[in-house]
Amino acid sequence: MSDLGHDTPHASGPSLWPIAFAIGVACLLLGLVISWIVAVIGAVLAVAFGFLWARDVTRDVRDEVPHVEPETRAVADESTAAAAAAPTKELAGYTRSRFLEASTIGLGAAIGAIVTLPVLGFTVLPSFTNLEEDEADLGPLENFPQGEYVIASFLSNPAAGEVSRRTTFVRNNGPTDAGEPSFTILYSRCVHLGCPVQPNGPIDEESRKNVKGVELRPVLAQSFGCPCHGGLYDAEGNRRAGPPVRSMDRYTFSIKDGHLVLGELYAVGNVSGTGASATISRYPWSVPGTHVDGVEAWLYPIVPSQVTG
Repeated sequence: MSDLGHDTPHASGPSLWPIAFAIGVACLLLGLVISWIVAVIGAVLAVAFGFLWARDVTRDVRDEVPHVEPETRAVADESTAAAAAAPTKELAGYTRSRFLEASTIGLGAAIGAIVTLPVLGFTVLPSFTNLEEDEADLGPLENFPQGEYVIASFLSNPAAGEVSRRTTFVRNNGPTDAGEPSFTILYSRCVHLGCPVQPNGPIDEESRKNVKGVELRPVLAQSFGCPCHGGLYDAEGNRRAGPPVRSMDRYTFSIKDGHLVLGELYAVGNVSGTGASATISRYPWSVPGTHVDGVEAWLYPIVPSQVTG
């Protein structure tokens, strides 16, 4: 009986490549939510081990098929001798079991991609898209007395309604040494868990103004506090007590036609000095509860930038 018969079953050895490939895919999906670094590592692992897995599955096709000498019999005449002398056609190395295995894996991967990718897109992509907000015009500079805080409340996207309402604490610091205008504009969300921060001081409700949709209320604030978990910030937004992990976030600003215009939001590690002479440790904005400087910053994942209400 020939050794090429079907009496010898095909038995593939155990492989760890599928497990490693699954770990890479899991890291990739997790990284899309918490950290680009984890996502890149997961993608590299998935590609590398996926390649090794595919290489292992197709080993029989790539390996050289052993040449088997044809069975010899007695020759009756010249025609049979010529037929025996003809080269023997090699058998295909891609067995039925290998074909079924590859087909099952390919079909499963296609079905998994069809089911997973739309769900993943709707779940993850909103965290990375449409993050920038339009500039907000807070009105003429005369509405912000020098050295005093004013609570400014406005809609960052009027078409979206109240869900886009933002509140800032604005202080006119006067001119800098270079003669440029200086403003301290603190975002009202606590950098612990995002609760609304309140000014520690009386609010002059009688002097309330509403200028083109922007509500302005003077306040005598020497510090700011979070009523949720006891976070305390000084007049420059530095953390003084409680669970916040950094200083209060700030807005960039510009002066256009004598109006104060808010720009983008950014994170602050620490503020040295006061007012126009302050030195600000500025970082890209990050969600509340995330360190942006020091050793702790290396222990926290990179999170998608977004603006919370």
